[in-house]
Amino acid sequence: MTITETEPTFIPVQTRSERFSSTRVDDFDTVNGREATWRYTPVARIAALFEQGLDGSRYDVELRAAGDVTTEWVARDHELVGAAGIPEEKASANAWTTFDEALVVTVSGEAGEAVLARGGLGTANRAAHTVIHATAGSTATLVLRNTGDASLTENIEIVLDDGAQLTLVSVQEWTDDSRHVSTHFARVGRDARLKHIVVSLGGSFIRLNPAIHLAGPGAEIEAYGAYFADAGQYIEHQVYVFHDEQHQRSRVTYKGALQGASAHTVWIGDVLIGQNAVGTDSYEQNRNLVLTDGARADSVPNLEIEIGDIVGAGHASATGRFDDEQLFYLQSRGITEDEARRLVVRGFLVEIVQQIGSPELEEHLQAAIEAELTGNAAGAQSVAGEQA
Repeated sequence: MTITETEPTFIPVQTRSERFSSTRVDDFDTVNGREATWRYTPVARIAALFEQGLDGSRYDVELRAAGDVTTEWVARDHELVGAAGIPEEKASANAWTTFDEALVVTVSGEAGEAVLARGGLGTANRAAHTVIHATAGSTATLVLRNTGDASLTENIEIVLDDGAQLTLVSVQEWTDDSRHVSTHFARVGRDARLKHIVVSLGGSFIRLNPAIHLAGPGAEIEAYGAYFADAGQYIEHQVYVFHDEQHQRSRVTYKGALQGASAHTVWIGDVLIGQNAVGTDSYEQNRNLVLTDGARADSVPNLEIEIGDIVGAGHASATGRFDDEQLFYLQSRGITEDEARRLVVRGFLVEIVQQIGSPELEEHLQAAIEAELTGNAAGAQSVAGEQA
């Protein structure tokens, strides 16, 4: 059959930047799990977060800050809402459609370290919207602490004005039955630098996807992630970095450990070097350590380059089990096998945790990782004992 000019043809989306986006949930079709952004995700586990009727009201937050960090609730039409990006999938659009007010966190001057904590969201299906604005020339570390129960879909916008330097740490320590779907949109201005760190430990289902737009010349992003999935837990991170101007730099490093039946992690890394991105220097990598049978790690790095004049670009991915030589070395020096395994895992993830730069938080996360390892080992022994 001859195809005429008037007949529609289907052309699949081949580049990351051409995905459909909208702030209206009704503009997205029903999610079936075959879409590019959902192809690894067990969407049935978060079906309620695609539906209408989410609670988009205010919630309690606690800000602990020594410097120039403030919070305020603003209306949906605030000038900063939508400044960093808009949704490319239905759960994100549902949050955008539903939230009543946005929480704006403003960082100015040399603000030092601040902690924004929330832990009372409850089990109702919720939507939320947060904007983090680092003003021109400001410097700060902001920690987002997530604890307690949650069934939440949300968008977090991160706006760095020219010359701003922000370290943003998002820590997920939800209860075992919690579900959390979050997109972090970031817009990084001229000569600004964002260090974005994700630590995902607690929760039944975690899907946290950073989408970083390097919008100004000389902009930089360092994106780090550490995650530990135990039996039945699902943790997903999709990282998108868009180089859109000249002389920009990006580094992406995510590392995860999995232990227990049906533990499942997904990491997808998309880097797009646009037509204006002369002198780009980019590299992304993902490493996964599978500790037991029955655990699964999916890792997909992607790189698109639309210009030839760059400094460098590359990606790497690896998933494997314990190094027997490392275990043998430690055991030969009198360390038990269980303790040797814990040492290897701690050493594997410590590279990411140490990027935070907060001794107190780093110590807490090291203890949390140790608790994951010890708790899982105890649970496995308990199950084995019951079966015997």
